[in-house]
Amino acid sequence: MVHILNIEEDARKRNIPVMLDDGMEFILEYIKNNNVKSILEIGSAVGYSAIRFASVSDDIKVTTIEKNKDLYDEALNNISNFKLNDRINIILGDALEVEITGSYDLIFIDAAKSQYTKFFEKYKTLLVHDGCIITDNLAFHGLVDNPSLTKNRNTRQLVGKISRYIEFLKNNKEFKTEFYNRGDGISVSKRIAD
Repeated sequence: MVHILNIEEDARKRNIPVMLDDGMEFILEYIKNNNVKSILEIGSAVGYSAIRFASVSDDIKVTTIEKNKDLYDEALNNISNFKLNDRINIILGDALEVEITGSYDLIFIDAAKSQYTKFFEKYKTLLVHDGCIITDNLAFHGLVDNPSLTKNRNTRQLVGKISRYIEFLKNNKEFKTEFYNRGDGISVSKRIAD
């Protein structure tokens, strides 16, 4: 039986992004404390976080989207090894193009950082009334607070897009967002009650 830590370790060795432990603990606590039962994840990678989320409780269902076919296949295999096929539904496709129905207690954005605002806008309609959208990697290894540390143009542009997403969250009239210095920087956005 493969252990979840093996998946994490193997992904890190191959530079496949998986959540930092501190950030993962934060979200697992959130799922437990807020009785989250349905999760939509944008960006599966190898299925590590979806498996961790589903493992919190036997009645949690996760829908996760991955556009890279190799990562999708690997995630599918990992999910199968944990016998979670009935509770984790993985979809192969671009999250900006696939159409998903249903409603979710928690939407987790952890995919292409340059598209965070588009993901947020597209999927917010699937959020239950008192649900939340959690976004990871908002510190981007400390570069968002210290853009001068960026080494190349592509990274600078990406840091700029993350900064704009943070501004989008701060100025959003529909959602109130709290920022947490956990993992690589996490935000929790909840709809403002009417």
